[in-house]
Amino acid sequence: MSGHKRKTSLFSRINNWLHLWLGLISGLIVFVVCITGCIWVFNEEITGLLQPETKVEWQDKPVLKPSELLEIAARHFPNQAPAYVNYLQGRTIDLSLKPANAGTQSKKSDNTILKIHPYTGAVISVEEKGKGGAEFFPFILEGHRFLWMPSGIGRPIVNYGTLIFVLMLITGLIWWYPKKWNKSNVNKSFKVKWTASFKRLNLDLHNVLGFYALLFLAAIALTGMVYGLQWYSNGLYWVTSGGNEMLAYEPFQSDSIQKGKHHAANQAMDRAWEKVIAKHPESTGFYYQFLDTTKSAAVIDIAVFPNKGQFYNTIGYTFDQHSLKEFMRKDYYSIPFSEASFAQKLRKMNYDIHIGTILGFPGKVLAFLASLIGASLPITGFMIWYGRKFKKKKPKYEGKFPKQAVTPFISLKSTTSS
Repeated sequence: MSGHKRKTSLFSRINNWLHLWLGLISGLIVFVVCITGCIWVFNEEITGLLQPETKVEWQDKPVLKPSELLEIAARHFPNQAPAYVNYLQGRTIDLSLKPANAGTQSKKSDNTILKIHPYTGAVISVEEKGKGGAEFFPFILEGHRFLWMPSGIGRPIVNYGTLIFVLMLITGLIWWYPKKWNKSNVNKSFKVKWTASFKRLNLDLHNVLGFYALLFLAAIALTGMVYGLQWYSNGLYWVTSGGNEMLAYEPFQSDSIQKGKHHAANQAMDRAWEKVIAKHPESTGFYYQFLDTTKSAAVIDIAVFPNKGQFYNTIGYTFDQHSLKEFMRKDYYSIPFSEASFAQKLRKMNYDIHIGTILGFPGKVLAFLASLIGASLPITGFMIWYGRKFKKKKPKYEGKFPKQAVTPFISLKSTTSS
């Protein structure tokens, strides 16, 4: 947000210089990240409109168990291995399959997604990545996270571009702040003059809309950096927890000595699933990965979403695949929201704050509008800079003589010469 010409102090000149050049450097990054984020906010709603067959009315009966989903996968794609399952109430179950023997080298972009009716097991649709499948939103997400570059290159660019954007919001607010709170300045700072010239309208769109979206954009940017900048993520938790370190997910291993003494892999998945659902019978969604049966030390991880459309109360469980012993996890995903500390609650709410769902559907609308304004700021800001930097210079005499006085002077001279 660039402001009106007012302050001339050294601090103001440095602030304005930083805002200008940080904006020119990161403008394209900010535009792509904001416009893709703007689209992603309503990915579930848009997908529902484009794929109405994936909507499923809730029924008062259990959804399919892991073993039943495995049978469906083996029946339709015997040469592919089941990878993970994701389910949100009101939708089909997403069963992801990966190429056989792909192991940990498999990428989600290579997977096949089966859309399965959660109660009948009917396969509603199949999305084969790279073969005309529904790849629009994965494409949008890759742009949002990596700018469609390799992850190792694009991710740092996006992360530090977002950090620069936060600095721009701060310097923009300082530049915007009126020196005097008179009526004229208040109108310029808080109102868009829609009937003004294009140049003035562009300035108002940058300053005024940028101000109104500032807090929302800051929340979106600050929560986004949690996923990309480890030092920032750890530092934020340290500050909000009063100096404590965040407990990371501890990798567990199943007791391979117990292999074959209790349950087969499929039975173990079902038993673990039943234990989790018994604790959360009202759960509106879940996520789990299938066991890699070639690894006897692999564990069973299951996460449930108690709140429909929100993820802050996600709770994760880990079990030994042989004995079904539940491991005592200490990371924040294993703690119910009501029992979490302030720092843990803030971290659990991070994704919902980032996409606006923390406030329900109205929050998604706010996130959409804020992201749209965020995408417009580099454009309007560039146009302000370009107009000032390359504006046409006026003739030297312009402004010194009234235009109506020029013509008589010339006509007098021509009359004399004749």
